[in-house]
Amino acid sequence: MTSYLLNRDVFSHLDAPLPENIFAHSPVFVSQKSFEQQNEIITAIESVISLPEYQHHVLNFAPQTALFEPKAKGVFLGYDFHIDENDDLKLIEINTNAGGALLNSLKFKTKTEQQFIDMFLHEWQISCDSKPLKTIAIVDESPTEQYLYAEFLLFKQLFEQHGIHAMICAPENLRYHSQQLWYENTQIDLVYNRLTDFALLEPNQQDLLAAYLDKKVVITPHPKAHALYADKRNLTVLTNATILESFGVDEKTRHILLNGIAPTILVEAKNAECLWGGRKQLFFKPTKGYGSKAAYRGDKLTKRVFGEILANDYVAQNFVPPKTQQIQIEERLEMFKFDLRAYVYDGEIQLTCARLYQGQTTNFRTIGGGFTAITIENSK
Repeated sequence: MTSYLLNRDVFSHLDAPLPENIFAHSPVFVSQKSFEQQNEIITAIESVISLPEYQHHVLNFAPQTALFEPKAKGVFLGYDFHIDENDDLKLIEINTNAGGALLNSLKFKTKTEQQFIDMFLHEWQISCDSKPLKTIAIVDESPTEQYLYAEFLLFKQLFEQHGIHAMICAPENLRYHSQQLWYENTQIDLVYNRLTDFALLEPNQQDLLAAYLDKKVVITPHPKAHALYADKRNLTVLTNATILESFGVDEKTRHILLNGIAPTILVEAKNAECLWGGRKQLFFKPTKGYGSKAAYRGDKLTKRVFGEILANDYVAQNFVPPKTQQIQIEERLEMFKFDLRAYVYDGEIQLTCARLYQGQTTNFRTIGGGFTAITIENSK
């Protein structure tokens, strides 16, 4: 297929403005050592996730919809890292519908748009053999109100430049009848899923779910991808030496995982006293959370909030403070935190960016913060 890249001035032609604070004022500086570690850690994680023993273990606590096995791999895995005091990468979480890849590709001229198109085509081809991909629906709740709606518009434009009819819609706009999924009068081949109900259990998603389970539409990413990668309980498996050894994971891979992922344990009533006592070194995350929602730094925790954590499904992760960098904002220097995000498909890194921010967790509210490019510093 001929390669078509989006116009680099595309941001100025969008029907919706870019959000405020989406792009930072400065790149971040990362050592060659830190940057290269991401591939080693991701490769080790992918090797374990492919094991039947691992899949059987984590699917035991997955929702029923995740037990359905599609052929699609799942687009735009997001591996998020902090850099510790020794300049080593530490994975803090994995997300299955990570946003921002196309925005970063265009803004920082990484020229990965063709990779993204090839990825969606591959998802379709492995699911439906030689049939041509004709239509894609980009689906999210109230899509025009989403912070990254501008990126939905960019994907629509990119798909259509490759001869694929695309639309942006909410899940309740989709109907399943006549053995096909429909948006108005258009039959949908593939859904690019930006929903955060990862199991597709909400009432307004039941037509979408029914078509998926009947193999009448390809959904990517899908419930099984979230169950295998992004449920925070999985990190308690990937950082447990005994469990890894029981899966037959070799010593080298175990070493990479135990050193490359922030140690994580389940929050349970039986370890409540220990967790409260060590809370200042911990970060508490809901098992099915995303985007730092309902996540708490232990040193900011009150007894009341800790009680709420105990009453819900949470993990406790060793707190790895994000690396910081001074950024000039107008006439003053300010300290910013940053993390790294690698966008991954089928075990391969497509693009790595950084996110600059101030405050407790990664956000897009900091003036001068947002997505930014990475400058690699050569090791001395």
